[in-house]
Amino acid sequence: MGNAVREETHGHVRRLTLCRPDRYNTITPELRDELGTALDVAERDPNVRVILFDAEGPAFCAGYGLDWSTDAQSGEEQRDERVWDSVRDQHMIGSFADTWAKLHDCSKPTVAAVQGWCIAGGTNIVFNAHLIVAGESARFGYPPSRVWGIPEAPWNWVARMGLQRARRYMLTGDEFTAAQALEMGAVLDVVPDDELHEHAMSLAQRIAQVPGNQLEMITWSLNAVADEMYDPRASRRLGTLFDGVARHTQEGLDFVERSQEVGFREAVRDRDRPFGDYGERRP
Repeated sequence: MGNAVREETHGHVRRLTLCRPDRYNTITPELRDELGTALDVAERDPNVRVILFDAEGPAFCAGYGLDWSTDAQSGEEQRDERVWDSVRDQHMIGSFADTWAKLHDCSKPTVAAVQGWCIAGGTNIVFNAHLIVAGESARFGYPPSRVWGIPEAPWNWVARMGLQRARRYMLTGDEFTAAQALEMGAVLDVVPDDELHEHAMSLAQRIAQVPGNQLEMITWSLNAVADEMYDPRASRRLGTLFDGVARHTQEGLDFVERSQEVGFREAVRDRDRPFGDYGERRP
């Protein structure tokens, strides 16, 4: 059992649970490595037919841990005599994006159950899942598009909600509710929070009644359609490149400097205050 991801097996369903609820399951290198390994092991296990991905606590995933990530960028730039190296940065952030992509590329159906905040890097992860069910408390959005980032795989947004809606939410960083996500087609179902995990497991178990070889053939066939329509690999490459660029624009550097001066929480408040949402929501 890892520190960031817990693994359980329920019949033919492998359940992977983000288990740092006190930290809102924020993304760390440890989470990346544990999730990547767990997905690889589940895909190789002939007994596993479906992968269920969920989280403990009030938030599914509140994005990248800005404590370590802003510190890392600040320290890197203080150490380096060279200017920002986009290729080195691509390898770094690409290692995260490639891990999340396993949820899409997997030959076995992946089902995600989301409650509470699933924002910023959290959407980078969960929008790769084949099926998403949400609790009524779920909230989605990509606030770093206002400064210091863009989604690592923009194709996921277009595939889930259509081009115009993707533009609307990516260009503003605005949040949207579970009900809005359902109306746009970004999630499959919305249920009361206290029914979410039972509902998701029931769906996963229902799918797992189908023979594993059938499920893999269907998943490969559907993934081929998505890959042809949206070219996920090219989208990830461009998304991660521009994500790096966004972190090294003047505004991005100012955000890191502000985070070092007053703490990342206050820097985020400064970013979101004009929009009046997320932690700055007005009553």
